[in-house]
Amino acid sequence: MRHLFLIIVLLTGIQQIGFSETISRIEPPFWWVDMKSPELQILVYGKGIGTSEVTMKPYPGVKLKKVVQVKSPNYLFLYIEINKTAKAGKLDFIFKSKIGKTVINYNLLARSQSVGAQGFSSKDLLYLIMPDRFANGNPANDNWGKDTVNRSIPDARHGGDLAGIENHLDYIADLGITAIWLNPVLENKMPEDKYRSYHGYATTDYYKVDQRLGSNEDYCRLISESHKRGIKMVMDMIFNHCGSYHWWMNDLPCEDWLNHHDGYVQTTHNSFAVADIHAPKSEKMAMTDGWFVESMPDLNQRNPLLADYLIQNSIWWIEYARIDGIRHDTHPYTDFEFLSKWCKRVMEEYPSFNIMGESWYTLPWWQTKSKVNPDETHLKTIMDFNLYNTLSKTFPVNKKVEFHLRNLYEVIAQDYLYNDCNNILVFLDNHDVSRFFKQEDVTLDRFKQAIAFLLTTRGIPQIYYGTEILSTGEKSEGDGNLRKDFPGGWPSDNTNAFLYENRTNLQIEAYVFLRKIARWRRSCKAVTEGELFHYAPDEGRDNYCYVFARIKGNDKVLVIMNGSTKSQVIRFDKYYDVLGEALTGKDIITDSIVSLKEDLTIPGKGIYILEI
Repeated sequence: MRHLFLIIVLLTGIQQIGFSETISRIEPPFWWVDMKSPELQILVYGKGIGTSEVTMKPYPGVKLKKVVQVKSPNYLFLYIEINKTAKAGKLDFIFKSKIGKTVINYNLLARSQSVGAQGFSSKDLLYLIMPDRFANGNPANDNWGKDTVNRSIPDARHGGDLAGIENHLDYIADLGITAIWLNPVLENKMPEDKYRSYHGYATTDYYKVDQRLGSNEDYCRLISESHKRGIKMVMDMIFNHCGSYHWWMNDLPCEDWLNHHDGYVQTTHNSFAVADIHAPKSEKMAMTDGWFVESMPDLNQRNPLLADYLIQNSIWWIEYARIDGIRHDTHPYTDFEFLSKWCKRVMEEYPSFNIMGESWYTLPWWQTKSKVNPDETHLKTIMDFNLYNTLSKTFPVNKKVEFHLRNLYEVIAQDYLYNDCNNILVFLDNHDVSRFFKQEDVTLDRFKQAIAFLLTTRGIPQIYYGTEILSTGEKSEGDGNLRKDFPGGWPSDNTNAFLYENRTNLQIEAYVFLRKIARWRRSCKAVTEGELFHYAPDEGRDNYCYVFARIKGNDKVLVIMNGSTKSQVIRFDKYYDVLGEALTGKDIITDSIVSLKEDLTIPGKGIYILEI
């Protein structure tokens, strides 16, 4: 059963007797019994509440450990201990002042038994969606006060929402997707005419879905409906910064709640400094303590109250909404000790869970059990920006130029740096970088080779919404251009690309190609669980083919990519150590049978994915 998040319902549990102080926020709004960590922090906010004396009525298995007062008189932080004998029910907190008292009823719930917290792995294929740009399922929630939808402006809100995603879950499932990663869904109540926060990365309430996307209940329903279709949900979280219009910005609890609390100081964005053994402390702090941008104040996770608040927030969303994973934005910008503590705490509570950190550089340093970092990060998955940065060099747009597949080989050959090269997110593009497919592309040579590689190499593959219909967009033209609306997601759209018959011939060819490999991949253990063995292309000797194998026990797949514009001859005897005594392979792209005892001619820029 879903537990509805309705602050107003919670507040009706307040009994006020001659009490002048007003309690306006309690976070988290409720909690659960039988959690692995017995400690719970409850933030209470209201005018003058900090001067109150707080007690708790006796409750079996629960005790009030301490009450923390801060500089602002409008906050109290209650710490309670919930041991294993505690049962679900209501806690009564009594706040006394000189002129009266109030009693707050706080709900302790039984833990959910529904599907969720499954984690994600190389067995999955992630589909990244920016909710505002995918589909508008509920036009009634488009506008909020003076902030209105304007699809003619690339960086304005366009009206996509959770209902629009839910309406197209069957489309997503049919494509072969097993997990959805949504860009942030929490409230971003920033003035749209100035800050353009449609992307979701300027949080103004950590416990509330942005009402232009839907409600907390809508989010829970979307996840439940996704789970029914075998699709997991990955939640985008941001603990490095909040939005400048977050509710606490006009009344911070402590002077050190923010880094540079007196005002905006820009981060250096030099994420190398965090891992740099030669960097002085000042260089590291200039990176981690600076503000990402002026509208995103930098949170100071060294403040223990804030650290507890953020850690609990992530656990609350896992337990409440039953999400399966987290993608953490701007990971290196956040205090390292906090990150390690947070990841450890989440993984202790949910051992099957997965947290993926966004770092563009020093990737092996960030992964748990790192070979190059003496300090434990407890971060299971990182994003493979090394491979992403290589892709544009590997696949030039000019159809008369060879694909430099040795670039891919050289990146994969450095996997010895990683503790676990299968827990790396691999992608062609996302919401922060230029789209892989280009307007200049007149064929699918680049697309097919890149997709075939992405879906068969090591790691966890991710597709950006619209890739399957050849969406384009360049970073140089602004971020809004990378995040175009999916055609057909709005009733007024001239073309509905969700429907097969409305796509161009090139879009149909791309969609069918991607879908076929994606759906096959789900049941291919060699690709989703197997080891990778590869052979070096030697372009200096006119060997433009990159050949690699995925092997899991008796399950084997051989991938052959020809980077040359000319046909190449493959002699299978070279690959005896991975093929063994196999006689034939089935090409999953064409469903044709290929003899492994005869030479194979592979056309220019051709691909074979042979299931042995």
